Amino acid sequence: MKFEIKGRQVVRGKASGKALVTDEPICYLGGVDVKTGIITEVGHPLYGKSIAGKVLVFPTGKGSTGGSYLIYEAASNGVGPCAMINRKIEQVTAVGCIIAEIPVLDRLEQDPISTIKDDDFVEVDADNGVITITRGEAS
Repeated sequence: MKFEIKGRQVVRGKASGKALVTDEPICYLGGVDVKTGIITEVGHPLYGKSIAGKVLVFPTGKGSTGGSYLIYEAASNGVGPCAMINRKIEQVTAVGCIIAEIPVLDRLEQDPISTIKDDDFVEVDADNGVITITRGEAS
């Protein structure tokens, strides 16, 4: 099954990969190991999972402005997500993705948290404000 959802471009670019989805905000400052890409925030639903090369789907970011640089550092280390999708992005995540050149969409026509599932193959075309989700055998 393959379908498209439109959203708002936050950071331009195109990327694709398997989805990693959570309904909890993500904090890069103390919540993500920027050398490994592993979520380290104890109690977070993604604790112990890697964001490296994934399309990271989460409601919004949280934490201080230092998180922007940590997003960039994770990307520079090759362990950042290839793209992000948020319900509604906030400034820390937006700035981090701008400097790291990570494509981002938010405010999708459908709630991305309930629509996209872990391991769906997601093509993010932030230039045109659309994602294509492939679920099932073709993913």
